[in-house]
Amino acid sequence: MVAPQPKVSTFGMAAALERCEPLGQLLRRLDEARSLYEAAAPLLPPALRADVRTGPVDAGCWTLLAAHNPAAAKLRQMLPLLLDKLQTEGRQVTSIRVRVQPRSPGPRG
Repeated sequence: MVAPQPKVSTFGMAAALERCEPLGQLLRRLDEARSLYEAAAPLLPPALRADVRTGPVDAGCWTLLAAHNPAAAKLRQMLPLLLDKLQTEGRQVTSIRVRVQPRSPGPRG
């Protein structure tokens, strides 16, 4: 005779992260950064959008990551426009910082 298997409670990854406070905070910060990028991306020219990624949000300061210096320079020129749009939408962003972070090379094969 086979012994009955205990019931295992399963839940999704998001629920697991929410149950762990530090990871839940991280998930909320990632969602906030993603939401800010989705709101700002339509203002970016398509060529620039390809070279920009969202970074963290810390105490109202959002960081954008540019793939190279020319993209960072153009992005810095657009900061007043981006910040104005986000604040007009009621987003809790007081400043935007631009950092250059080259994309890592893909796997070689």
